[in-house]
Amino acid sequence: MSSTTGPSEADQALKARHRAMWALGDYPSVATEVIPELGPVLVEACGAAAGQRVLDVAAGSGNAALAAARAGAEVVASDLTPELLDTGRRAADELGLSLRWEQGDAERLPYGDAEFDVVMSCVGVMFAPHHQASADELVRVCRPGGTIGLVNWTPEGFIGQMFAVMRPYAAPPPPGAQPPPLWGSEQHVRQLFGDRVTEVRAQRRTVRVDRFQDAEAFRDFFKRCYGPTIAAYRNIGDDPDRVAALDHDLVELAMRNDLGWGAIDWEYLLFTARRA
Repeated sequence: MSSTTGPSEADQALKARHRAMWALGDYPSVATEVIPELGPVLVEACGAAAGQRVLDVAAGSGNAALAAARAGAEVVASDLTPELLDTGRRAADELGLSLRWEQGDAERLPYGDAEFDVVMSCVGVMFAPHHQASADELVRVCRPGGTIGLVNWTPEGFIGQMFAVMRPYAAPPPPGAQPPPLWGSEQHVRQLFGDRVTEVRAQRRTVRVDRFQDAEAFRDFFKRCYGPTIAAYRNIGDDPDRVAALDHDLVELAMRNDLGWGAIDWEYLLFTARRA
């Protein structure tokens, strides 16, 4: 297991806030309506297939886990937020897919060393606050020669820009927490893994999002469904001027990135490597 000592009281409180944030709104709608193709893209890049043991870390409602199960792998979907796992479990039942759904912290995974052939995360592990701890766990539970695969939003891409827009309105991060979009920097991820991985492949790609008819529709969807956005609005809820300013800034962000017909390309880093 990851450690013989338990998490500190401060860390427990931080993780409780993270669990609560991701339970806000309707993140499964983001995964299934806005970025459904990202899970299958990651599964294909990892080569997940029948006969392999696959762990999806910070799996949410299982965008990648369900795709891996569909490919025939033996899958465990792990996430900090049980409400998201419940949604994924229902989706698996509807699809007739069999996989395990287990609550777990990406920084302290409840699994043995070298337990999985593939360890992956689709815009999930990037939101754990302590990047090195999470990277260490991804390596630890992957067998030597196994595959580690990640999809993460880049700092320069649309979602990275959105977090930069929201930052002045959100509660300050706790000491030691690192910005999630750093996981979309190839250099940062290489530094996290160091010489513990080989055969690194890192590609910047985009997913085209054309679900929203205009910038206001994008903003309103994220205000309603996306935990970090909801949390930012709650942080300034007693200040109507700041709420109006964030409303404006999110619309302006979407308009600035609009390709001209209501579509926006969201950039992500697809990273795969083998554990040395």
